[in-house]
Amino acid sequence: MSGTLNKVMLIGHTGDEVKMHYFDGGGSIGRFPLATNETYTNRTTGERVTNTEWHNIVVRNKGAEICEKYLKKGDKVYIEGRLKTRKWQDEQGKDRYSTEIQCTDFTFLTPKTDGSGAPSSSNDPQSSAKQQPSQTPAQQQHVQQPHGDEDDDLPF
Repeated sequence: MSGTLNKVMLIGHTGDEVKMHYFDGGGSIGRFPLATNETYTNRTTGERVTNTEWHNIVVRNKGAEICEKYLKKGDKVYIEGRLKTRKWQDEQGKDRYSTEIQCTDFTFLTPKTDGSGAPSSSNDPQSSAKQQPSQTPAQQQHVQQPHGDEDDDLPF
């Protein structure tokens, strides 16, 4: 191990649809903005203050295609990845820098109630997507039943 770590974990809302770019070799890149919020109370005024931070998310290949298909503007998503700063030049020839989150893992947190069977997560967007089997109505009913006077071995 090299003794360094570059890891980012974010939970936020998408600010736009996923913008895709496809390459000749079959690869693809998806980009979208992600908003995270910080809310606190100003001690002097007692006013609630919300600060929004915008993050540029980059996801590649199969993960990008899954995000394009299922993520919509405003959806809540968990993103895991690493920071990457790119250097580029603007029209005037000045050096500019963009910091992005290179996504390595994601989980969709907005429930999909339209019955489309959208996958809720992807463990590794670089490999083939693993879709979670959807629950049958009987399983959903079982999950929703309250736990009443059940005999169990739990001490509490």
